Amino acid sequence: MGRVTERRRVLRIRDGAVSTRPDTLVAEEPLEIRLNGRPLAITMRTPGDDFALAAGFLVSEGVLAAASDLRNIVYCAGATSDGSNTYNVVDVSTAPGVVLPEFGLERNVYTSSSCGLCGKASLDAVRTTTRWPIADTPPVRVTPGLLACLPERLRAAQRVFDRTGGLHAAALFTEDGELLDTREDVGRHNAVDKLVGRALQNGDLPLSRTILMVSGRASFELAQKAVMAGVPVLAAVSAPSSLAVDLAAETGLTLVGFLRGGSMNVYAGEDRIALPEAAPGTEPASRS
Repeated sequence: MGRVTERRRVLRIRDGAVSTRPDTLVAEEPLEIRLNGRPLAITMRTPGDDFALAAGFLVSEGVLAAASDLRNIVYCAGATSDGSNTYNVVDVSTAPGVVLPEFGLERNVYTSSSCGLCGKASLDAVRTTTRWPIADTPPVRVTPGLLACLPERLRAAQRVFDRTGGLHAAALFTEDGELLDTREDVGRHNAVDKLVGRALQNGDLPLSRTILMVSGRASFELAQKAVMAGVPVLAAVSAPSSLAVDLAAETGLTLVGFLRGGSMNVYAGEDRIALPEAAPGTEPASRS
């Protein structure tokens, strides 16, 4: 699929000089996700990795937990009058015996590129449906110095951002800071879904020894997706929302925000942060 970027004519003004030129923009198109032939959700996304996006979305919804839960994913006829394939509709078929959660498949959730799963803001729902409670996973310890290196490593992996300036990114790192995978999309939650979907397809769930790094803020939806995939540490370059912090505290997720240079705020799960020993004569860092 070669629709990640598009070209548009722009009027450019620089220090009083006016010119016209083509500009490269990030593409944004709707993707309808169907589950076993029935419409489930519509999300605005950057085309590419659509199957992984759909699979990751269904992990966060509690539908899929392993590659064996997935029978196949296919593109199907789009919404054009002639019935041609627009490559904007995917149908996910689950394997026989997969029990679906109790939600109405006719809800046709609209997921924008900025809001994530609007309206699904239940802490109890996430806590009770996750297959891999973070508190039960092997302990992961990361240093502030390692976390401080991640934004630059994420930025260096953003290939399309360099051409457009209009994409968010999400990356998975090992607890030692090794980059495992990175995905870009017009929506932060879509980039995370693409990461999680790839992990599901590769048989790598749960992601219990990884760090999820995201550009921008950490919303409830991103914290939800991290918890549902078994990720123990979520780091963001900007602020978390109050509900994201509540969810992190409820589930044991380590949530780091405003990760810029050597500065960061740890909002929950500070027990996974390996703080340096206090120098003689100084007060130790508080964990309260």
